[in-house]
Amino acid sequence: MSAATKVAMVTGSGTGVGRAAALALMGAGFTVVLAGRRKEPLEQVAAEGKAKGGGSLVVPTDVRDPASIKALFARTKEALGRLDVLFNNAGTGAPPVPFEDLPFEKWKEVVDTNLTAPFLCTQEAIKIMKAQTPRGGRIINNGSISAHAPRPFSVAYTSTKHAITGLTKSTALDCRPYDIACGQIDIGNAITPMTDRMVSGVLQPNGTSMPEPRIDADHVGNAVLYMASLPLDANVLFMTVMATKMPFVGRG
Repeated sequence: MSAATKVAMVTGSGTGVGRAAALALMGAGFTVVLAGRRKEPLEQVAAEGKAKGGGSLVVPTDVRDPASIKALFARTKEALGRLDVLFNNAGTGAPPVPFEDLPFEKWKEVVDTNLTAPFLCTQEAIKIMKAQTPRGGRIINNGSISAHAPRPFSVAYTSTKHAITGLTKSTALDCRPYDIACGQIDIGNAITPMTDRMVSGVLQPNGTSMPEPRIDADHVGNAVLYMASLPLDANVLFMTVMATKMPFVGRG
């Protein structure tokens, strides 16, 4: 099946990494389901992708709401008939406060967005992928450098990103019988609104603050496209795309 006949879904596709991935996929001929909370940024991405010859379906979605997730996948199946790639990208963080001061409400918001939502989206994707013809598909999870090593005062984000690694491995194992591949992309310092603070400086494990280098999010989008374009008998289980000089190797 050529990319021109394939359908991909990107959550959190209105900005940042999601936007970059959606545009890369559309540019390669995928029809992309654009999911996110705000309709306006999604429509802007759709228009930009259309100018490059790509097709899309805009579906405003709050991934913290299980009913909204079900509606997203129902709309996708109704409108496009199948789903070949899911990029579980939507994510959020919590304020960098001491571990013991993090409010439960903030913890739950991060867990609902970064872990429960990808789990629910994966469930819905599996249901479509294992029943369609041709059978199968690919699920890509947005991990993070924080899936390997924490930053100071990041317990909620770090915990969910470590958990995403478990979700990736379980999905890859349990979905083998259905010809569904699953992999994870761990991103270090892509230029997005979430990393704007790194320009002026962020707290390091030794207590100092320092600016950190960042990379264009398009590099991540192209990496997602590579993973998505593989035949289903090949899989990138884990990939790390990072700023070469960021403090990860040897962090701490």
